[in-house]
Amino acid sequence: MAEATTLSNYETEDTQKDKYLTFHLAGEDYGIEIQYVIEIIGIQNITDVPDMPDFIRGVINLRGKVIPIMDVRARFGLEARAYDERTCIIVVNIDTTEVGLVVDEVSEVADIPEADVEPAPKTSKNNDDNYIQGMGKINNDVKILLNINKLLFSGEMLDLIEKTED
Repeated sequence: MAEATTLSNYETEDTQKDKYLTFHLAGEDYGIEIQYVIEIIGIQNITDVPDMPDFIRGVINLRGKVIPIMDVRARFGLEARAYDERTCIIVVNIDTTEVGLVVDEVSEVADIPEADVEPAPKTSKNNDDNYIQGMGKINNDVKILLNINKLLFSGEMLDLIEKTED
């Protein structure tokens, strides 16, 4: 029986390899590895949490679980935009930590093989805070592939995650 479970897990991981959920943000196309995506929900009532960084919009109650909400536009220092009917929250899970990411619009799940991913451009001398994992090429388009670990687990986000898990 254990062999069947292992095979099933391997098949699941294999079907998610090279797949990215793509979304629009300020006129650019981004992607995150599908393996981290739990679900996509419409914008909801977000409860403000005092003394949080400006890119943390607050928290939502998602089926009894409190989930912090990050506005990815604000995280990247982009101009604010009013939420509309296309604005979505992408709920991601990394190491049992769930966070909602507010994006302008979800596009599709795209296949981007490793061979079509270029290294992230070096944006500073210290590239430790670079949220870009790579640049995915699809035909004549480029998708900015995000490193979800660096996006979520740095500085202020760690503080918020610790507060919501207590």
